[in-house]
Amino acid sequence: MADNRNGNSKPTKAAGAGNNPYSIDLNVFSQRLKSLYSHWNEQPELWDSSDVIAIATPPQSDEIRYLKSSALQMWLVGYDVPDTIMVFMKKEIHFLGSQKKVSFFQGVKKSAKDAVGVDVVTHVKAKSDDGSALMDTILGVIRAQPKADGRDTVIVGRIAREDPEGNLLKLWFEKLKSATVQLGDVTNGLSDLFAVKEKEELGNVKKAAYLNTLVMQKMVAKLESVIDDEKKVTHSSLMDETEKLILEPSKVGLKLNPQNVDICYPPIFQSGGKYDLRPGAASNDELLYYDSASVIICAVGSRYHNYCSNAARTFLIDANPLQSKAYEVLLKAHAAAISELKPDNKASAAYLAALAVVEKDAPELLPNLTKSTGTGIGIEFRESGLNLNAKNDRVVKAGMVFNVSLGFHNLQSGISDPKHQNFSLLLADTVVVNNDKPEVLTVKVSKAVKDVAYSFNEVEEEKPEKGKGPANGTEALISKTNLRSDNNEKSKEELRRHHQAELARQKNEETARRLAGDGHGSGNNRSAAKSSSDLVAYKNVNDLNPKRDLMIQVDQNNEAVLLPIYGSMVPFHVATIRTVSVHAESANTNQACYIRIIFNVPGTPFSPHDTNSLKNLGSIYLKEVSFRSKDTRHINEVTQVIKNLRKRVQSRESERAERATLVTQEKLQLAGNKFKPLRLNDLWIRPVFGGRGRKIPGTLEAHANGFRYSTTRQDERVDVMYGNIKHAFFQPAENEMITLLHFHLHNHIMVGNKKTKDVQFYVEVMDVVQTLGSSKRSAYDPDEIEEEQRERARKNKVNTEFRTFVTRVQDLWQQPQFEGLELMFDQPMRELGFHGVPYKSSAYIVPTTNCLVELIETPFLVVTLGEIEIVNLERVGLGQKNFDLAIVFKDFKKDVLRIDSIPSTALEGLKEWLDDTEIKYYESRMNLSWKPILKTITEDPQSFLDNGGWEFLNLEGTDSDSEQSQESDQGYEPSDMESESESEDESSDSASLVESEDDEEEDSEEVSEDEEGKTWEELEREASNADREKGNESDSEEDRKRRKMKAFGKARAPPAGSIPKRSKLRR
Repeated sequence: MADNRNGNSKPTKAAGAGNNPYSIDLNVFSQRLKSLYSHWNEQPELWDSSDVIAIATPPQSDEIRYLKSSALQMWLVGYDVPDTIMVFMKKEIHFLGSQKKVSFFQGVKKSAKDAVGVDVVTHVKAKSDDGSALMDTILGVIRAQPKADGRDTVIVGRIAREDPEGNLLKLWFEKLKSATVQLGDVTNGLSDLFAVKEKEELGNVKKAAYLNTLVMQKMVAKLESVIDDEKKVTHSSLMDETEKLILEPSKVGLKLNPQNVDICYPPIFQSGGKYDLRPGAASNDELLYYDSASVIICAVGSRYHNYCSNAARTFLIDANPLQSKAYEVLLKAHAAAISELKPDNKASAAYLAALAVVEKDAPELLPNLTKSTGTGIGIEFRESGLNLNAKNDRVVKAGMVFNVSLGFHNLQSGISDPKHQNFSLLLADTVVVNNDKPEVLTVKVSKAVKDVAYSFNEVEEEKPEKGKGPANGTEALISKTNLRSDNNEKSKEELRRHHQAELARQKNEETARRLAGDGHGSGNNRSAAKSSSDLVAYKNVNDLNPKRDLMIQVDQNNEAVLLPIYGSMVPFHVATIRTVSVHAESANTNQACYIRIIFNVPGTPFSPHDTNSLKNLGSIYLKEVSFRSKDTRHINEVTQVIKNLRKRVQSRESERAERATLVTQEKLQLAGNKFKPLRLNDLWIRPVFGGRGRKIPGTLEAHANGFRYSTTRQDERVDVMYGNIKHAFFQPAENEMITLLHFHLHNHIMVGNKKTKDVQFYVEVMDVVQTLGSSKRSAYDPDEIEEEQRERARKNKVNTEFRTFVTRVQDLWQQPQFEGLELMFDQPMRELGFHGVPYKSSAYIVPTTNCLVELIETPFLVVTLGEIEIVNLERVGLGQKNFDLAIVFKDFKKDVLRIDSIPSTALEGLKEWLDDTEIKYYESRMNLSWKPILKTITEDPQSFLDNGGWEFLNLEGTDSDSEQSQESDQGYEPSDMESESESEDESSDSASLVESEDDEEEDSEEVSEDEEGKTWEELEREASNADREKGNESDSEEDRKRRKMKAFGKARAPPAGSIPKRSKLRR
C-alpha cells in the first residue's frame, strides 16, 4: 500500500468495512463505478473516444505528488494501490499486480457485476516474473474489443502526462506502443469526473478545511508571540511546528484520527525579501524577518481522507503606503473572484473579476498580478481543467471546490535594503460552489486589514531624509495597533474597550433584528397551567363498597376518600384534596377532635383553572368540610393515610405529566453484528435512579445511534441518542475526585422518575473516606508513599480508559451519517476557571470551547456561549472583595443566570476571556433587578432600541453625565430603592399569602418604632449643622465628588517604569 508521502494518507478502515483495515466500501465503489461508466459512455469526446481505459499507478515515493492514476484509485476504492495496472473495458475490468495487491480487488467482483454488468479479472504477478506474459494476455483481450465508428484499431486511453515509473510500468508502456492499438488521452475525462464532489467528498473537504483553520489560527498566535517577544526563529522551524500540528489534530483540539490526516505540501513561511508564491516553494533556514515595512507570508494545506484544503495569509509589519494600498486592492480583488464562483458562470469570470478590480484601483500593479486566481481542489491539490485563468471557458457547477489563490509577486518598494527591496502578497481560501452563493471554508482565518496589519510604535526619534516623507505616512492602513505619539502605548484595557465598543454596536444591531422578527414577544416566562386528566374514583354507584358505619373511609385501591354526608357515603378522589388537618377541642386527650379537609377549588389563587374545570364553568364546588369525632385514634389514622395516598398520587401524576412533555426519541439501534459496541464499565450515573435499594454501578455502551447505560437491574436503563446531544464533555480527574463524561441534551429525557437535560457518567478515582489515625503519619512512611502511588496509578488508569473511550467514540462520530450533528467531546480549560456561586454553594466554574460549565457539584451548570446576549458584571468597584456575574440570554423569556461571589482577583481574567470569545460585557456597581428590565424591553422593544439598546448598562456613560443617565435609563436601570423593593417582591412571591396574627403584631410593632424615629431629611439636616459648626461649610457634595475622583485617579495610576526599547505588538 502507498506510504503517506505518495499523494495519499495511510490506508484506513472504510466505513462499514468490518475488521479488515484495507476493506473497500462496496456501496461507494458501486456508485462511483456507475458514474465512471456513465460519464465514459455519455461524453466520449472527453475520453478521447477511447474503447479501453488503461490506468497504470507507479510505485510509492517519499515525495508528495499528485497523480491522476492514484486519484482514480482513491476515488474508486478509497486507497492508493501502487505498482498496479487497471484496464477498464466495456464488459471486463482487469487488474494486474502482486498477490497482495490483486487480492485487495477480489471483493469487488460481485459489486462490479451488479453495478455495471462487467466481470473483474485479476492477474497475479509472481515476484520472480516481470509480468510480460500477463500483459500479453490483457493486450490480446484489448485487441478483440469492438471498435467504434468503423475504425481499424482500438483506441486505448491513458494518462498521457504521467511517464511510466518502475520496471512493471515501463514494460507495460513499451508493449502498448508496440501493439497494434491507437493511444489516446483520458486526462480531460478524469478531470471532469472528479470536478463535482459528492456529499461525502464535500464532508471530507470541510473537515480538512476546519483542521487547516485551527492550525492557521494557532500559528498566527505563534507568530504574534514571536514578534512580540522579539524571538529568533527560522522559517523551517515554523514549518516543522505547523506540520506537527496538522499530523496531530488533538494538539489544536480536534478529535480526528491522525491516520486519516496529512499535509498537502510542507507549510510555507517566507519573509525578508525572498518570496515564492508557488505551493511547491520551500521554507528556508533563514530567520523570520519582522522589522518595519516587512511582509510575512504563511501558507498551509491539509488533507483529510485524501481530500485537500488550502489557506494562505499575508501579514504586514508597520506597512508603508505602497504595501497598504497593494494589500487593500488584493483583498478586494480576491473577494471579487470568489463572488463569481456561481453555477453556470465560466471559470474565467473569477479571474476577470479580480483583473477588473486591479485595473480600476491600481493599474500600475497589473504586471505583478498572478496569472490565475487558483484551481480546482479535491483529491488532487490542482485539478487540471479547472484553472481559474482568463482563457478557461469551463462552466462552473454546484459541488465544485476551488482553491482561490491570488497575489502580487515581486513588487518593488524603492528601498535599497535587500530585505525590503521587493515584497510579495498572497491570499488563498478553499471555496465550495453552492446553488445560492459560494461558501468560504477557511473564512475564520481572518484576512481583514485590522487582523493582518501590525504596528510596533517605535519610540526613538528619527530624522526623515531630505525629500522623503516618513516611513509610515498618513495613508497607511489601520493596523491591529494604531500608531500613537508621545510614547502613549495602548494598554490591554484600552484595546479591550475599543473591541467591546464594536461588540456593543454589533450586539445592538443583532438584538434589533431579533426583536423585529419576534415582534413584541412575551416577557412572561411562566408556563401555562397544567391540564389534569379526568379524575374518576368510581365509574358508577355500584362500584362503591357498602360501608357498615358512617365513618370517614379511605379506599386506597381506587384512590378515593369516602365522607359521610347526609347519611350517604360520598366519594372524593384524593387528588381533589388540598390539605387535611386535625384540631383537638382542648388539651385533654379524651375530648373530641375535628378533622378539616380543604379541597382544590378552580379559580382560587392556589388552584388555577385547567382544561377540565373550564368545561364545567357553571359547576358548584365544595371548598371545605369538617367532621367532629370522639375517636381520636381513628381520625389521626385516617389523616395519615390520606396524606400518604395524596403524596403517592401526586408523585405519580407529576411523573406522568413530565413524561407527557418529553420529545419522542428515536429508537436505539444496537451494534449487533455491525461492530462490537464501545464499552466503559463500573460507572455511576447522575442523576441517580430512584428507589430505596442499594445503588450499584453500571456499564456505558456506544451503539450505532446512541449510548446505553444499564445496570444489572432491569428497570435501570438510560438511552442517550447521538442526535439529542447538544454538548459532550470529558473531564479527567486532576484536582477532583472523579473522572466524568457529561452530556447536555437538546430535549429532556427521564432518568428513573426524574426529568433532566444533563446526564453524567463518572468514576471515583480515589477513596472519599480516609482513615484517621491517632497520630500524624510521616511523609516518609512507606505505607503512606505506597498509598499515594496506588491512588496516582488508579487515577492515571481511569483517565486513560476514559480518554481511549472518548477517542474511539469521536472516530465513530466522524462517519458521514453524523456529519450534520457536529458532535465533539469538549474538555474544560481549567487555567481559565474561577470560583463562584451559581446556585447555593460555591463551585469552580470553567470555560470550554463552546460553553461555561460546572460539572462536579449538583445541580450542574452548562451555559452555551452562543445563546448569551450580554454579560453584566455587578458590584464591581474599589474595595470590593467579590463581584457577581449576570448572564442575559438571547431568549428574553429565560431567567437571567446569576453567578455570585466571584473573587475580585478573577475579574481581569474573566473580562479578557469574555472579550476573546466575542461576548459583550458591561460593569455596574450594584445588582440589577432583571425581571422588570426584560419585561420593559419585551413590552416596548422600539423604545429600548431608540434609547441605545444595551448601552444603558455602560458604566462610563452613566458616570460621565449622571443626570442624563437617570433620565434615559429609568426604564432599564433601577435605582437602589427600586432594586430593594423589587428584590423584596421577588422574595415575597414564594411566601405564604396568608399571614398569621403574630406576623401582623410584629409588623405593627415595627411600624410604631419607625414612626418614633427621625426621618432621613432630619438626620441630614443635623449632619449639615454639625459640619457647619466645625467650619466645613465648603465641603459641598460637589467637593466630595471631586476628592473622590482624585483619589480614584491616584489608585488607578500606572506604576512608573522605564520605556522599553520597543513597544509590544498589540492585537
